Amino acid sequence: MAKPLMAKATAVWLVDNTTISFKQIADFVGMHELEIQGIADGDVAAGVKGYDPIANNQLTHDEIEKAQNSPLHKLRLKFNPAAAGEEKRRGPRYTPLSKRQDRPNSILWLVKFHPELSDAQIAKLVGTTKPTIQSIRERTHWNIANMQPIDPVALGLCKQSELDAIVQKAAAAKAAEGGVMSDDERRKLVSTEQSLEMEAEPKIPTGIEGLETFTLGDAPEKPEAEEEIIDADSFFNLPSGGGDDDEEESKY
Repeated sequence: MAKPLMAKATAVWLVDNTTISFKQIADFVGMHELEIQGIADGDVAAGVKGYDPIANNQLTHDEIEKAQNSPLHKLRLKFNPAAAGEEKRRGPRYTPLSKRQDRPNSILWLVKFHPELSDAQIAKLVGTTKPTIQSIRERTHWNIANMQPIDPVALGLCKQSELDAIVQKAAAAKAAEGGVMSDDERRKLVSTEQSLEMEAEPKIPTGIEGLETFTLGDAPEKPEAEEEIIDADSFFNLPSGGGDDDEEESKY
């Protein structure tokens, strides 16, 4: 399906000027639904000016009205010769100068939360080089002490759909290897939508792991032993008085 020109700016205009659902806008512009929600909240595409798809002959008033009246209606792009072949464009990802300083932080986030991704996948996702990724993995980067892991989607370096697609490939590769995955690894290898739909599984804190059989109730009180009566002679270990001393005193 062909995508409109200036997809993010078109999404900004549709959010500001229509009541079309986030899902419909996301499907039309080729973005993730969470990104559209971030545009509505002001967290994504801050400062981006809306691009009117009606004035630029990409949508019609009737098409927008149909989408507003029916949440299941999918917006259809009018034929635009300038958009033909837009998705087939190849080449390295361009990163704006204002965001290049945040790129190491996004690489650190990917290395920390998605270690299953290869260097080639990370390089393609955020537009960086393999030596930079390797230095961050080995923590030999010159600015590693000041770096903080930040989601590349929040920084605008990639789309949520692109991140989910790469994670799905990593999940398929992991399944092909036949390795046993923990619950945390399984959640990392699924898409954002699937992860949000999962129910939280109860976990035992590591501090008391292995102590499941112990109860936290009060232990039954043991009967106290009867106190032994101790007389003074036995306490001080004094010798008992005998008749020998009396006989010696009588001699004198």
